[in-house]
Amino acid sequence: MTALRIEDLSKHVGETVTLRGWLYNRRSSGKLHFLEVRDGSGIVQCVVFKGNVSPETFQQADHILQESSIEVVGTVKEHGKIKGQYELDVKDLSVLATTAREYPIGPKEHGTDFLMDNRHLWLRSKRQHAIVRVRHTIIKAVRDFFDGRGFTLVDAPIFTPNACEGTSNLFETDYHGDKAYLTQSGQLYMEAAAAAFGSVYCFGPTFRAEKSKTRRHLAEFWMVEPEVAFLDLDGDMRLAEDFISYVVGRALETRREELKVLERDTAALEKVLPPFPRITYAQAIDLLQKNGHPEAKVGDDFGGDEETVISGQFDRPVIVHRYPMDLKAFYFKHDADDPSLALNMDVLAPEGYGEIVGGGQREDDLAKLEAAIEHHKLPRDAFEWYLDVRRYGTFPHAGFGLGIERTVAWVCGLPHVRETIPFPRMLNRLAP
Repeated sequence: MTALRIEDLSKHVGETVTLRGWLYNRRSSGKLHFLEVRDGSGIVQCVVFKGNVSPETFQQADHILQESSIEVVGTVKEHGKIKGQYELDVKDLSVLATTAREYPIGPKEHGTDFLMDNRHLWLRSKRQHAIVRVRHTIIKAVRDFFDGRGFTLVDAPIFTPNACEGTSNLFETDYHGDKAYLTQSGQLYMEAAAAAFGSVYCFGPTFRAEKSKTRRHLAEFWMVEPEVAFLDLDGDMRLAEDFISYVVGRALETRREELKVLERDTAALEKVLPPFPRITYAQAIDLLQKNGHPEAKVGDDFGGDEETVISGQFDRPVIVHRYPMDLKAFYFKHDADDPSLALNMDVLAPEGYGEIVGGGQREDDLAKLEAAIEHHKLPRDAFEWYLDVRRYGTFPHAGFGLGIERTVAWVCGLPHVRETIPFPRMLNRLAP
């Protein structure tokens, strides 16, 4: 008999079905055994009544080890106490494979290091299962948003030949005898692609060799980076707020149950609607000075503490724009009204989750870009192909990057990004 998925039980009330999965939990009460079974699509309570099964089956049900794989045959019925949930009245069950030893993750409290060492097993828990499902929805929403608006997916390379912005935060590797680096961003390649396709995006893993142990940083994370021809900074900010609102809306629409498992206050997410408040960098400095950071001054970059104070003044993401050019990368366009400022923007998530989007308008003037490369003492040869984008039909363009893990942490209300990706890579963790 073909096994049914737990998520489809509501369509088969009154029918006898077969389920295959793993024993998640077990408890007994006299003539009843209650087996919680999971199959990847959900968890269902399977009720084993002594009078409905053979004595051997009833005895076996009381001794199955957690995470043993089993097959259960039973009748689907509505849960007696919880509306919208279903359970199985068991007629027969068999153990397909018992565990080789006692499952290491029990109901007791475990330390973070222990759980991370057993990440491959920790993923089976209700909480981790919910997080990964929300992540899946966010990733699908990212693709649906851009695919539905005429963007073309253009894959950027993982190996890059030059450090471009310095080697301090890059992973160096051997590439057939030459030095290569794991990519920090696909942005420069998307600028070239925008000249070919107009509106493009890349979506994949990126790498930062930062020696950071903060709750917001991973050595390997996923980022989506759109780039749009003939878009200015204002249009870039509108695109970002529409995009973020869409992604959060999809999570609320399809993952309410998972967010409930995570005890997420969805009322805070309901407020994530455009337009987002926008403040300049100078206004952000003023806001910091008035809210416990009197030492803040123009020229300072923002760290996690500062971002938390700034975003804490708003009930939805806030866009901070026009930072000092000295704080930003060479490729940003200068503000025509004040050349000391960059036409950039960061989107700070509320509730202390910090920057989830960084981007802005790119320099499209060949001479100015050449001067910026020289000013930053970057290897000119590495950028000849990039300068060609300006030599052959230059055009105004803008874009941004959104980090998936920080976004998942925010949407799920998680204290640390290590839970937002199935197998995190951090400063001191390369396994499992």
